[in-house]
Amino acid sequence: MTTKTYLELSQDGEGAHKFYEVTVDDLVVSVRYGRIGAAGQTQTSTFATADKARAAAAKKIGEKVRKGYAPAVQGQRAARSVTRRAVASAPSTAGAVAPVLWRFRTGSSAFGIHVDDDRCWVGNQAGDVYTLSHAGEVQARFSLPDGVKCLVADDFWIYAGCDDGRVYDLSSKLPFAAYDIAADVDIFWLDIHEGVLNVADRSGRLTVIDHEDEHQWSRGGRGEHAWMVRADGDAVYHGDTKGVTAYAPDGGGELWHTASAGAVLFGWQEDTAVYAGTARWKVQRLAKKDGRVEAVYACDNTVYSCATSPGGRFVFAADASSSVYCFAEDGTRLWKLGTGAGSALSMQYRDERLYLVTSDGSLVCVDASEAAITAAQRGTVPVARDVKLAAALPTYEPATTVAAVTAVSAAPAGSVVVECVQEGGRTRVHVVSDGYERSWNVQFPRAIREPGARYVVDALHPASGGFYRVRGDIRRLL
Repeated sequence: MTTKTYLELSQDGEGAHKFYEVTVDDLVVSVRYGRIGAAGQTQTSTFATADKARAAAAKKIGEKVRKGYAPAVQGQRAARSVTRRAVASAPSTAGAVAPVLWRFRTGSSAFGIHVDDDRCWVGNQAGDVYTLSHAGEVQARFSLPDGVKCLVADDFWIYAGCDDGRVYDLSSKLPFAAYDIAADVDIFWLDIHEGVLNVADRSGRLTVIDHEDEHQWSRGGRGEHAWMVRADGDAVYHGDTKGVTAYAPDGGGELWHTASAGAVLFGWQEDTAVYAGTARWKVQRLAKKDGRVEAVYACDNTVYSCATSPGGRFVFAADASSSVYCFAEDGTRLWKLGTGAGSALSMQYRDERLYLVTSDGSLVCVDASEAAITAAQRGTVPVARDVKLAAALPTYEPATTVAAVTAVSAAPAGSVVVECVQEGGRTRVHVVSDGYERSWNVQFPRAIREPGARYVVDALHPASGGFYRVRGDIRRLL
């Protein structure tokens, strides 16, 4: 006999608005949870007896009822709208246009950008993530379920934070849902350090989640609309409408707070400093050690994004009037140019090129070399190349299953075998192959975990927190 219990927790205003459903089918207990009105995420566990399955289900339901969930009828409450960042973008007031080498129009307003040695990544509000070469050739497309708020890198791994409340790992051929944020968290920005996820949200909260997708700690913040979060081994740097606060990564104790020149709308970090772009036309450089303001970079409008060259030698900013700026380290303005493609909502500098994603949905590559900028200031710019989509562009959607192999020998050389096990009511993954610490957990997509199943992964890399991270493809071992 199959039994199903459906609960909801819905609070007024911007409070919780989520559901929790438990289904018991003989030995199998399935839990589905998420935002009201969404499909949510499902986790399934199998127990030795039907009595143990019913007891586990009752325990889960009791825990949720004590937290305020109550029985409800699915479909009676409507989904709440997710925050879409409202941005104004006026024509540039600069006297010249930046030397744009190429431009790729994604079709929707874009916030997410990451540029590494091999590729340029751009993610937009339609849920599309594209990868391009540095020469501006489109290589692949990921189609995610909802708008992409940001793209961040953690060493080799690339993650996309989306409006469906999930964070997707794009490091393999097929994307996986790597983290499932609390259903009432409206992601504004995120950062990942050594597999630990830090999320800034609409209400100004900071939420920290470990490599097992389990909540560690959270802080309410002093303001609202937290668009900045950056992390390193020493602190998590969180910016909202009241300024920037540094928290200890282990436990979240406040280290320092600095009031900003207006609401913080973007954040960047270097080894010893964090940079906060603000609504009052400034970028502030803050010392990571104590939050002291070390330099100010003055723009002519609200600052939407900022970045630096390595070590902070040059500081770049973009404003609400479609202009980009470059400053010397001490705050001296070196140049201001128009983007020609709307206001830059995020940016990154790499190898004398400035990459922008803009309010009109473009990924723009600017030649930021001294010679090119000098020529642009004199009115001489290259003819920007408009990048087109290839007719046979491969498109990848999030996976909930993986390919199967019948033997380890069918996988690439050096592959590692891992096994999914039940531990204390939780589903964990451990290494089976020799040469690894078998007591360590393996960070692994929850959507494909099945107790008793074995998987072959291309490689495992140790993280400083005492766990392994998967690199490359995952295959089910039959």
